[in-house]
Amino acid sequence: MTAHSHSTRNGIILVVLSALLWSIGGTIARFITVEDTWTVVFWRSLFSSVFLLLFMLATEGVRETVSMFKRMGWAGLVVALCFATASTSFVVSLGYTTVANVLLMQAGVPLIAALLAWVFLGERVSLSTQAAIAAVIAGVAIMVSESLTGKVSPIGDGLAVLIALMFSIATVVSRHHAEVRMLPAVCLATTIAGCFAAFMAREFVVSPVNFAWLVVFGAVNLGAGLAAFTMGVRLIPAALAALLGTLEPVTAPIWVWLVHDEVPSLRTIIGGTVVFLALFIHLLMEWRRQPATQVPVSP
Repeated sequence: MTAHSHSTRNGIILVVLSALLWSIGGTIARFITVEDTWTVVFWRSLFSSVFLLLFMLATEGVRETVSMFKRMGWAGLVVALCFATASTSFVVSLGYTTVANVLLMQAGVPLIAALLAWVFLGERVSLSTQAAIAAVIAGVAIMVSESLTGKVSPIGDGLAVLIALMFSIATVVSRHHAEVRMLPAVCLATTIAGCFAAFMAREFVVSPVNFAWLVVFGAVNLGAGLAAFTMGVRLIPAALAALLGTLEPVTAPIWVWLVHDEVPSLRTIIGGTVVFLALFIHLLMEWRRQPATQVPVSP
């Protein structure tokens, strides 16, 4: 297998892993009984920052970790601000609009990322990717259609659009600056979100059980998910990375169903199946398209 095809497959695996890690967020949140949302955001961001910092120290060492923070430059700052804005806007938006509206806006991320990558990076979007994007948008629309209120909230829906735009920009910047390690950037992003939540939170004391779940919520769901995404998005086209990210809203209802016995609706099942098949077929085509020649191994 060539070095290029190997890195592409690694990128796909890492981005899929990030989507799966993010998809368990709703399941974990069901176990948390903290009333103040900003308290949850604070602890989640804190544990995510700690995980990301420890991950970098363990894999790169102290000197290289410090060097990575210094080298991330303006690209890292942009990615950090994008992820911090998106994570904070998500919490605020739910106070004004439904989860369905937010998910519907997020379905447009692959299209936005593809357009941005085409305009600024000159990345061409294949016909198969365009078809997959269209199928994903249709599938997510089916999933959330019965939950749409029909009411327009300028603040809530505006924030939902902002989330999609910020995620798309972060994806494209990470792809364009593949030479920059973005782990410090996402660590900075969760730190910014945590500092903002600290000003908004009414209290910080939580029960031991909630504390344990918040550790998992921050370190595994957010921290490990961000680590996998930032490492994988550098290796594949921006449109494909954003497309793979739509696995999150598709698989999230499955985990809640299996763990909390919340049976998904028929439209959720139909829409999720459409998205899953679109991604599966597209990934299969991408996988088969990679050259299968083996690189000679030196004795």
